[in-house]
Amino acid sequence: MTASDDLPLAGVRIIEISSFVAVPLAGMTLAQLGAEVIRVDPVGGAADYKRWPLTDAGDSIYWAGLNKSKRSVAADMRSEEGQQLVARLIAEAGVLITNVAGRQWHSYEELSAQRPDLIHLEVVGRHDGSTGVDYTVNAATGFPLVTGSPAQGGPVNHVLPAWDVSCGLYAALAILVALRRRDATGAGSRIRLPLDDVALATAANLGFLTEPMVNGTQRPRLGNAIYGQYGQEFTSSDGATFMLVALTNRHFKDLAALTGTTKAVAAVGEALGADFTDEGQRYEHRAVLGGLFAPWFKTHTAQEVTAALSASSVLWERYLDFAEVAQDPRVTANPLFTTLTQPRIGSYLAPGLPMSVDGAHVAALPAPALGDDTAAVLTELGLTADEIAGLVESGTVTTGTA
Repeated sequence: MTASDDLPLAGVRIIEISSFVAVPLAGMTLAQLGAEVIRVDPVGGAADYKRWPLTDAGDSIYWAGLNKSKRSVAADMRSEEGQQLVARLIAEAGVLITNVAGRQWHSYEELSAQRPDLIHLEVVGRHDGSTGVDYTVNAATGFPLVTGSPAQGGPVNHVLPAWDVSCGLYAALAILVALRRRDATGAGSRIRLPLDDVALATAANLGFLTEPMVNGTQRPRLGNAIYGQYGQEFTSSDGATFMLVALTNRHFKDLAALTGTTKAVAAVGEALGADFTDEGQRYEHRAVLGGLFAPWFKTHTAQEVTAALSASSVLWERYLDFAEVAQDPRVTANPLFTTLTQPRIGSYLAPGLPMSVDGAHVAALPAPALGDDTAAVLTELGLTADEIAGLVESGTVTTGTA
């Protein structure tokens, strides 16, 4: 499914003024659902236009990854003429998504005066108006102090910008809801989405904040174990590491059987007065159970471990690095990925939308270079070729850059 006319948001135009992860991800998601998303950047690019990783030629793989399927306009948004031009573009489109907060000229108050049914979504750092990015929000949310080995003495940041990703998907959802409301009532929407609130809501919904409120306790550091369930890592005789999860009694029985420890597990349970049919008790006694299972893994190769686990009900996976994942059939034979020829970057397998609709995925389309679509978008806005040439000459816009 590739033709935008066949997609649910066909005919919707969205202006994006953004950088980094949350709003670019929201914009790309909406574009892959069929919306025409025009990312407007300052002349020379926003702070993420040259963000690592880069190609040898200095082009941002990161930027290309989060701006697929969009159009690009570059304008001098510090000048009054540039601001008026972009405001006109937003009013014509009727939808703005941004994380560039505090700019009066593209505030809801200013723009809704031109377009009363405007949908205006602004991602901010914190609800009180103070700043916050993924890694500072994460530091104040508790997760770095429960991440890492139990022997770890200080905070451990996880690599995934989880709050940016979650915020971007919330933003896309909010736009869909606002569009439905406008279609039904004609009313616009002013949406404010604090990144910190996304993190706090998630931590509370998953019980991390509720636990100390109700029980007066908080989650300990567990390393690669799983809280409240039996899950541990094991290493084969040739050094491969596997993550195993036994969520049910059947999983646990199969794990004991394939490691030849069924009788030993029963004896340990009797000695400890533990009922290993209870997931909580399997979690509480994870260290002793791991001690029973580990010798089997240490005396079998990765191939043998893989064969045995594949024949069982146990949930498992071998730990892979990014290079291994990129070559894995989960990528190379997955219809989510199609070959994308990205100008300045090269040809590679790129994902479209993770969901399929009626059996088909929305394929990835290339990201533009900065300003690639400036002239075309301004022409669609009603400007003449001479007017566009004048804006280029004055430096108000650019029509393409390396």
